[in-house]
Amino acid sequence: MGLDGRLRAVVGLAQAMAAAAAPRDSVRAAARAARLALDGSFAAISAWERERGRLRVLVNEGERRPGEAEFPEDESYPVHDFPEITEFLHELWAGGGGPHAWVEHAGSGRPGRRGEALRRRGRGTCVVAPIVLSGRAWGELYVARDDGRADFDEDDAEFAGVLAAVIAAGLAQNDRLEEARRLAFTDPLTGLANRRAVDMRLDEALEEHRRAGTVVSLVVCDLNGLKRVNDTLGHAAGDRLLERFGSVLSLCGAMLPGTLAARLGGDEFCLVSVGPPADDVVRAGEELCRRAGGLELGEGVACGVASTGDPIGPVQSSRRLFRLADAAQYKAKAARSGGPVVAGRDTAVVRLADAAAREEPGERRRFRGRA
Repeated sequence: MGLDGRLRAVVGLAQAMAAAAAPRDSVRAAARAARLALDGSFAAISAWERERGRLRVLVNEGERRPGEAEFPEDESYPVHDFPEITEFLHELWAGGGGPHAWVEHAGSGRPGRRGEALRRRGRGTCVVAPIVLSGRAWGELYVARDDGRADFDEDDAEFAGVLAAVIAAGLAQNDRLEEARRLAFTDPLTGLANRRAVDMRLDEALEEHRRAGTVVSLVVCDLNGLKRVNDTLGHAAGDRLLERFGSVLSLCGAMLPGTLAARLGGDEFCLVSVGPPADDVVRAGEELCRRAGGLELGEGVACGVASTGDPIGPVQSSRRLFRLADAAQYKAKAARSGGPVVAGRDTAVVRLADAAAREEPGERRRFRGRA
């Protein structure tokens, strides 16, 4: 491949990573683009998991051998078997150098190293390039050719280093986008989902409910005693209470597979459950109330449940589900209930929610302060 072809390959790699819909797709696009640019038969991208001391394969692309899944569950190798990924930082950069790629051949080196692995899998040569992010070794790009094809040379190794640098830039961009997405849908104090994430999940869930009858449930919680803690002990103590309750909510939400735990704002939290029956959701609400009652500084929680698995009438939008859960939570708070109030099992709650809907059509009704 001439200079123009290599420039096109570099641009194509960057564009392929940028166009990918998800991080996994981006890594696969990078491996494929690198394999084609280097005229390889096979390519892999691996990440260095420092805490495990292993290189974990993220993707295998191209002509795979038995045991080489495209996206392996846990294909990983001890770093001490492939020390170059760690040693080049200390040996080269300390002397003013930089990351470099290298070529290996089948049968070279001691057993267990790359050369032996090449021979065992019917490949003749490979080029390996470290992927470096923020001045640290992140992982590696590996491209191989089948036995019988021309060997990689030093020019190929140099080009592989360029490709690895482009992959690193794409990974960094993915990380920034992923962080931006995470922040957009995450409550910064508790780490739970935020109201935006709840609205999106409920819209998707209710569409599934209309299409397939899937049970959708909403648990709305009002944390008691937060104002007293803020006023007497300060907002730092109040924040700690919110964080602790957020952990309890997450734990109880885990009782219901696929449930979203969220902080709606202030002292108000919720669980969005899609699939589990209403009885399971009520049991999770009971456990939530029990655990919240034992929190230091807190005064328990008022909890309301609304589920399409109960007789609550048609639910055409998230607003109705919120009104029902809000009305149930309001009744729990007014009665100082030690457990959840369930909208579909208390006809007074349903009447209260429907009355609120007539007063404020199209809006979520807040019942706090109406006692």
